This record gives sequence, C-alpha cells and structure tokens, in this order.
Amino acid sequence: MKGTNLGEFEELVLLAIASLQEEAYSVAIIDELERVTGRTAKLGVVHSVLNRLEEKGLANSQLGESTNVRGGRRKRFYIISESGKSALLKSKEQRDKFWSQIPDFVFNKA
Repeated sequence: MKGTNLGEFEELVLLAIASLQEEAYSVAIIDELERVTGRTAKLGVVHSVLNRLEEKGLANSQLGESTNVRGGRRKRFYIISESGKSALLKSKEQRDKFWSQIPDFVFNKA
C-alpha cells in the first residue's frame, strides 16, 4: 500500500468521516470540517483527498440511492476502512506521545 502516513488535511477528513459515520458524503464532510476546525474547504480539494484516501486504502465509498431533492443524482458515501482506523490511531498515539513529553512550563504564561 502506497503512503500510509497521513497529511494533516487527510487526517482531518478521515476524522470527519469517522464522526459522521453513515452520513459521510463530501458536502457533509466539508460542513463538519468547518464546524470543528473553523476552516473552510473547497469541494474540489475534499474530493481530491477522498480519492487519495481511497487509493491508499484508508477509506471506502459507495453510491447511495438517488433522491428527488438532488434531481435524481446519487450521493457518494464514505466509510473509514480498517487501515484508516489504524492510521488514525497511530497518528493519535504519536501526537499523544509528543504532548506527554512537553513540560507544563512551556505553555504557562510568564
């Protein structure tokens, strides 16, 4: 499998997929990213990341049913794969390890 390390935005998108569960499609992912991080993301950028996550085997997708609301178009829903879960846990463990090594005085106001 090519490239198992996560970039920051890839990690955020995977976290959004995990948190949205069965409602994880591109627009909902963008909304969740903005709600949690305060950052806006462009649809094309999110689609690129979603494609890359699928290529890496970190996420899977499937088309939902067509709806009248969308003019008969179908949404593509994403789920996090077992490899994606492992990658997120590895990333969290690495970050937690760094945080645990930072002395309290580093963030104390002078």
